[in-house]
Amino acid sequence: MIPFSPPRIDDKIISEVTAALKSGWITTGPRTKDFEKKLTAYCGNQSTLCLNSATAGLEIMLRWFGVGEGDEVILPAYTYSATANVVIHCGAKPVFVDVNADDFNINVANIEKAINEKTKVVMPVDFAGFPCDYDEINALVVKHKNQFKPNSKNQELLGRIMVLSDSAHSFGANYKGKKCGALADVSVFSFHAVKNLTTAEGGAVALNFPEPFDNTELYNYLCMYTLHGQNKDALAKTQKGNWKYDIVEAGYKCNMTDMSAAIGLVELERYDNDTQLKRKQIFDTYQAAFSKDNRFQLPVYHTDTKIGCYHLYPLRIKGITEQQRDAIMKEIFDCDVSVNVHFIPVPAMTFYKNLGYDLKNYPVTYDNFSREISLPVFYNLTEEQTQTVINVVISSVNKVLSYN
Repeated sequence: MIPFSPPRIDDKIISEVTAALKSGWITTGPRTKDFEKKLTAYCGNQSTLCLNSATAGLEIMLRWFGVGEGDEVILPAYTYSATANVVIHCGAKPVFVDVNADDFNINVANIEKAINEKTKVVMPVDFAGFPCDYDEINALVVKHKNQFKPNSKNQELLGRIMVLSDSAHSFGANYKGKKCGALADVSVFSFHAVKNLTTAEGGAVALNFPEPFDNTELYNYLCMYTLHGQNKDALAKTQKGNWKYDIVEAGYKCNMTDMSAAIGLVELERYDNDTQLKRKQIFDTYQAAFSKDNRFQLPVYHTDTKIGCYHLYPLRIKGITEQQRDAIMKEIFDCDVSVNVHFIPVPAMTFYKNLGYDLKNYPVTYDNFSREISLPVFYNLTEEQTQTVINVVISSVNKVLSYN
């Protein structure tokens, strides 16, 4: 069986995690702090906070900005449920908009149509690791700043809609010479087990706010806010006589551990010159093979201004129905090749349907979803296995479409 996206766990990872275990620091400690600094240097943003998930990072930043009941957050209908769930957690309303037909990302014109006085945040999602149109999105929130109605101190300081990028897929992606993480007010990465760079579970908040915000000061605040509101972390309390602490706010508990950071440090060290080279090779092999058959719609993963990070290879088959797509996937699985669909759109989920959302209102989202199959991409996928995937996909398409 060819798996879909297993993590790369080798001796180097095991050795570094073992060293973390033997060091005595298994919760947030020196490795986490080192990882944060190296992420900031890599991405080119102002400051970075590591947490236990991207989901936690998204929610923490919504809460910090004062998003709550009566507020609206604009996001694409084509995303994973976490992007919308955090808005619900804050008591605000997710406002879904349709996406582009070519790259799956949020459509800027649709964002503008959805902006009103209740809009507090736009959450673009870099689907499959391909960056959104950040210059246009950033210009849009400035254009509508006179329409912005702040209801918190941080909203007053920013003076406009916040751009909170769900960059869960896009660590290492490039937009006009800048890395994701430095493209919006704040970007949130996922380091889940299936991501290009993993810490088993984990995420990071890349802070990049303009003046008058002090991103270092904000980082210090968020360290406290994400550790119960405690004004000293475990590392600080180990200083001789420094045991006394205070709870200055009813905070949350979502810090990253040093065991996770140990994995991340190894992953980051070899990311550009090893991991990404292998993933690009797999993408290019798929692209060359499927470009020979006009039944396939190939994913966009690089343009003159954007270079994706090769996270997902979302292949679409032209002119098929959702039922045919599902039948093709069954044939592929029957040949012992694992594939996936990214994603079932959020408005199609029972919870959101019960709130009144209807996938029919997002026709491009549905069309993309109904024809999409994500193919295996992972570091240890061999050339032989890659060719097997290609052959199985083509034969499965032939078999299903010949029945119709």
